[in-house]
Amino acid sequence: MRLFVLALAGTLGLSWPLAKADELNIYSSRHYPSDTQLFGKFQDETGITVNLIQGKAPELIERMKLEGQNSPADIFITTDAANLWRAEEAGLFRPTRSPELEAIIPAHLRDPQGRWFAFATRARVLIYNKARVKPEELSTYEALAAPKWKGRLLSRSSSNEYVQSMTAALIAHLGEAETEAWAKAVVGNFARQPKGGDIDQIRAVAVGEGDVAIGNHYYFARLVASDKPADKAVVAKVGLFFPNQQSFGTHTNVSGAGIAIHAPHPDAALKFLVYLASPEAQATFAEANNEFPVRDGVATSSIVAGFGTFKRDTLPITELGANNAKAVMLLDRAGWR
Repeated sequence: MRLFVLALAGTLGLSWPLAKADELNIYSSRHYPSDTQLFGKFQDETGITVNLIQGKAPELIERMKLEGQNSPADIFITTDAANLWRAEEAGLFRPTRSPELEAIIPAHLRDPQGRWFAFATRARVLIYNKARVKPEELSTYEALAAPKWKGRLLSRSSSNEYVQSMTAALIAHLGEAETEAWAKAVVGNFARQPKGGDIDQIRAVAVGEGDVAIGNHYYFARLVASDKPADKAVVAKVGLFFPNQQSFGTHTNVSGAGIAIHAPHPDAALKFLVYLASPEAQATFAEANNEFPVRDGVATSSIVAGFGTFKRDTLPITELGANNAKAVMLLDRAGWR
């Protein structure tokens, strides 16, 4: 199995491989080894040659816009509802009807017009220092605004899509005014200015730089899976908590994909989307990257299963995109830099 792979940087002047009928051109902002395995398995099982371009989601979206009708992209696959929404708003997806996908993927995890479908989900959880916080002290995202957490919270920057999408979900549940008041209070409770990624927040909690961090569950799972002594030390000091179990449930975001509007190989593209929903591919999302599968009957990884069961927010993912602009402006007004 061999994939033709190009990184985005410096490729705009390059020629795409000679077009063939049995091929699939994927633009992907996901950079997980498990995805390369998936693409290779699809190629081996179908005989369809997979050509892959990787880059950051905004760069790939801009590339597709610039390429216009000449774009070779068949599939755009990315993380986060905000990126799917931006591609959707730019008119980069082709509406697709697939009874098979509609039967497998829950309605709140796909676009009503079939422009994109989620294939894996991730939960936005609370990571806490076990020596300084008892789990019974935690409850909801909203409760993080309480004065008791002053100087104790850690988060990524508001420029991050995960923060934006969580805020967009809160706007849908609480309204814009209440969410803005919440964001301002949370900013007032920060232990430091937001910086770094989710794993940086977890490590900072472990050393006592803050007591509670907001992060995606699979970053913690990576540390649990690590054999490095430093990572094991971090895991020993922190716990994972699913918020909002008595209300709307823990916020979940997605990884998703859709067929490009000018896809030269739409039939192969649809086969690929159906493949991503197959038991085999869903198990790879779960086992190799510790994401939650969207297909019923596919188990999570043993590590994620160890986190326990929880109530998930079933807010339609489309609302995260629709509220994204409001969330960005709200976070800016709140001083969440």
